[in-house]
Amino acid sequence: MSNPPSSTETGPSPETPLDPSSERPSSPHHKMSARNRALIFITAWLIVLMPFLFWWNTWFGRRLPDSQITEYLQDEKHPRHIQHALIQLGERMGGHDAAAARWYPDLIRLASHPVEEVRNTDAWVMGQDTSGPAFHETLLKMLNDASPMVRGNAALSLVRFGDATGRPQIVALLQPARIITPFAGRVTDADRVGTSIHQGGLIAKIMVDPTVEASLNKGAFELRSPLSGRIQTLFAAPGAHVAAGAEIASISPADEQVWEALRALYLIGQPDDLPAIRPYQRELPEISDRIRQQALLTEKSIRERASNQH
Repeated sequence: MSNPPSSTETGPSPETPLDPSSERPSSPHHKMSARNRALIFITAWLIVLMPFLFWWNTWFGRRLPDSQITEYLQDEKHPRHIQHALIQLGERMGGHDAAAARWYPDLIRLASHPVEEVRNTDAWVMGQDTSGPAFHETLLKMLNDASPMVRGNAALSLVRFGDATGRPQIVALLQPARIITPFAGRVTDADRVGTSIHQGGLIAKIMVDPTVEASLNKGAFELRSPLSGRIQTLFAAPGAHVAAGAEIASISPADEQVWEALRALYLIGQPDDLPAIRPYQRELPEISDRIRQQALLTEKSIRERASNQH
């Protein structure tokens, strides 16, 4: 009987693991150069730093020294700088800081600023000091502003002066905004019902009809929201043709806007305002408990005030 073949003739047995070093040489270890390490460190540092710097420069809570408030209020190239300074002034005025009066002429001037967000913030700030007539007179003029948000903020600030002149503008803050297309065309894109949207957010894009395009020198335009809130209804889906003046969507106002309007009407509301208030008393998922309770309290206050006047 012949002997069994040796392992040298058949290769390693299944029980004997292969030595990886016998199959391929080990890879040499490359040491990273100091230059490459520095580049990686700088890149990682910039990745962290750049978002922080952007946040730091746009965060309105950052405290500004007096010299920077003066500088920011004059910075026409950066409207957010103006807003930042205005908010800082509003906080100081709310704390009865007499030194804030040095910037009051700037607040009057900014009431006619071309940027809507600046005028809107300015209207709120002027309501923080009711001691003088200048702000009162300026806010009355702002009730005729082109922006519904500026008109609403001016009306809310006037309530602090004990002035109910802006009551119609406050009632309007409770009502959905109607989005109208000024030109005929085809809807190429539109957001969905129920979507939350910020002021200035895109609602739909319209491709203008060729007959209109020639006179406009513009092939398409965008419809944007005049207020923050939620898309309540959408009347035209992508692909639909719409006529000039057609309603494309309606936007329900955000909770904070409704809350401020209800609180103001608690003080100055009239029975004629109740149809605008009652929808917020419903037990619906989109109406918070805070809003519902304030709407009930506002109606109660209006009814008591009306009964006392008779």
